[in-house]
Amino acid sequence: MDADTSTGDGGTGGGDPVEPPASGAQPSPGAGASVNGTVAAATPAPRKASRRFPSVTRDTARPEGGGRAASGASPAPARQWPLLTVLGSTGLGLLLVSVDLFRVGLIIVGLALLAGCVLRWMLPSVGMLAVRSRFTDISTYGSLGVLIVLLALVAQPKPWLDIPFLEDAVRFTVR
Repeated sequence: MDADTSTGDGGTGGGDPVEPPASGAQPSPGAGASVNGTVAAATPAPRKASRRFPSVTRDTARPEGGGRAASGASPAPARQWPLLTVLGSTGLGLLLVSVDLFRVGLIIVGLALLAGCVLRWMLPSVGMLAVRSRFTDISTYGSLGVLIVLLALVAQPKPWLDIPFLEDAVRFTVR
């Protein structure tokens, strides 16, 4: 049986609600048909709304906070300023990496992700910076930002941050 067809259980099943036929469409046989074969103008009984999830997903819900960061009257870049801030900072960091300032560039990339984490946490609407749920976005942006900054600080040669147990771990694994 097709997932879009009615289950015939009076609206209590998990099927999708029946959409009214478009104008000019023929009703199904037996729906309001009289004895002599003419179709009576019978309105179908309203279906009781089901609380179950539909069996076929037709669209994707926007994540919480995924609305515009500025009003609709603003130009497009102003409506997406949180995303553009994070992307611009990341681009600046990658530009610095490309001109051989890898440590400073990677720290800027990590700080851009941390800024995205803070923006996602503090602002009610961040536009396209909202990709998943608020918790998932914050944990992803935050953990990746911290990880990138820490890896940039301990990168060789001449690390800016010395973590003693890392040398022991490297010696243990390399032997």
